[in-house]
Amino acid sequence: MSTAAERRELLKDLYGEASKCVRCPLHQTRTNVVFGAGNADAAVMFVGEAPGANEDRLALPFVGAAGKLLDKLLAEIGMQRGDVFVVNVLKCRPPDNRDPHPIEIESCQGYLHRQIELVEPTMICTLGNFATKLLRGDITGISRLHGREEVRIIGSRAVRLYPLFHPAAALYTGSTLEALRADFHRIPQLVALGAPPQPEPIPVIPEIDVEPEPATVASDEPLAVEPAPQLGLF
Repeated sequence: MSTAAERRELLKDLYGEASKCVRCPLHQTRTNVVFGAGNADAAVMFVGEAPGANEDRLALPFVGAAGKLLDKLLAEIGMQRGDVFVVNVLKCRPPDNRDPHPIEIESCQGYLHRQIELVEPTMICTLGNFATKLLRGDITGISRLHGREEVRIIGSRAVRLYPLFHPAAALYTGSTLEALRADFHRIPQLVALGAPPQPEPIPVIPEIDVEPEPATVASDEPLAVEPAPQLGLF
């Protein structure tokens, strides 16, 4: 079991790796990798979709209008950015803020899963459709799921997954903002429940080296060899 200090150092190493990432074409158009920010020992992690123009310029998540709304909602429940950890599914901005492509999500999700493993949050608030669908492994949309907490196993860790509307979607729609605010105000109550029961670790079975027995030939006759099957290449 890693200590908090060790996990923070590993998180820094992961940031160094992500900052040089060329796994998908987005590295060709980004200004900065937006790794994530906040308390590396946070109980609550927020997962958004992808960086926007301001995030790409400053290398920090949620620093535009949606970020200001996030800060306001946190303040309403007695929290601030320094109490939580904020990340996105994608670490690089898609051109013109378009939706993430499947290859980009697939290339980047390893960083997110590793961040979850190192921060060890007890609760993950997914903001919007992309984060919710990815971490639930399901195509059900955020309109049906928002405000419905559930325990999910992500990697080797059990967390309380809490889908929320993305703050960007609430900026110009009053009903969405009301729903987001109502769901947000339940966060302290859910955090107070603590971490859900963790799954039993999978035991590591040590490998046993077995010396192969020498091949023996019973007679002087040549060995019969079966012809190799023909593989069709398409």
